[in-house]
Amino acid sequence: MHKAEIAKLREFLRRSFGAPTLKVAPNSKSAEAADVSLGERKLGTITVDDEDGDRSFAFAMQLPVGRPVLQDYLRRLFENDKLTVSGRLKKTDSVELNNGPDFLGIVSADDPKGNTYTLQMAILAFDLEDL
Repeated sequence: MHKAEIAKLREFLRRSFGAPTLKVAPNSKSAEAADVSLGERKLGTITVDDEDGDRSFAFAMQLPVGRPVLQDYLRRLFENDKLTVSGRLKKTDSVELNNGPDFLGIVSADDPKGNTYTLQMAILAFDLEDL
């Protein structure tokens, strides 16, 4: 991942979550990954996907809470009351995460009881063009 890409990804995630202090830094183990943090807390990892010649990125973040408190957890973490979690038609093992009207990603249960979740967010090269 190039420095310019990391800077654009940082700006994209800051805007997406409404979190101006969010950081994105190169991953020490892989040139094709970057770590996302808020303060001293590592939130997740961004990986490169070059499949089919189109460059895109995947952000994954573990959420150590169950469905009943998921929205409150994310709002407090990012200090953003516009973040909402909403159900998906015909899906009971995942929900959508939005910032106001903007779709951010899918939050899927890690286990059948829904005790923990993972946010998965696709970031296309097109999403970074204006940054």
